[in-house]
Amino acid sequence: MTDARPHDAADPLREAADVMRAVRDRCVWTQQIDHRALVPYLVEESAELIDAVEEGSRDELREELGDLLWQVLFHAEIASRDADSPFDIDDVARGLTDKMVRRHPHVFGDAVANTPEEVLVHWNAAKAAEKSARTSVLDGVSERMPSLALAQKLLSKAAQAGAPRPDPARPHAVDETVGISQGLVPPLSSRPGGASVDGDPRSESELGDALLALVATARANGWDAERALRERLRALERDIRAAEAIGR
Repeated sequence: MTDARPHDAADPLREAADVMRAVRDRCVWTQQIDHRALVPYLVEESAELIDAVEEGSRDELREELGDLLWQVLFHAEIASRDADSPFDIDDVARGLTDKMVRRHPHVFGDAVANTPEEVLVHWNAAKAAEKSARTSVLDGVSERMPSLALAQKLLSKAAQAGAPRPDPARPHAVDETVGISQGLVPPLSSRPGGASVDGDPRSESELGDALLALVATARANGWDAERALRERLRALERDIRAAEAIGR
């Protein structure tokens, strides 16, 4: 079989789209995939890109960006063949370009923004105009986000709506949580009557409150709660591997 790739193509993105189209036409497995079936691969590739950003090399970052781009091209190619409402990667790109130009009036228009805060004002104003049909600040927030990331997002939305928000976690509560995790403090279940200290969680419901309070602490300090836990879990993985190596 001859190679259908246009090697002399001046536009690498266009070449990638053409390759995707050829794969869709000729690959039996690819022909069976629809948008929903592709979602697990999108989740996996997104996670691998995060790993590359936080821990990988420049080569790994470039490769994972390519894998995520392939997912975008794949979805666009599937959409281009929809019988009722087709669109292709060019339509996706045009829509993105138009949106980014609208949301950056200080770059492409006469607006002025000299600080990140002023940029955010322009961004939010443009987004509000685009999404004028929305009736809640929660519209557009995906419940499929990881729980910590969703908690941080909802705390931000609560601030916008003026809704009550949990106070950041008390320092002693954080200290005890860390102590339990490191085996330095007995867990609540082993204490007489399940006694807690100064209102520390005594049930799964109260644990949820405490976790949300920790996320509020992260937001108050400008930290990313999801990333903080990922990085701590990577450290735990290293500790586990080191312990396994010693035991061999």
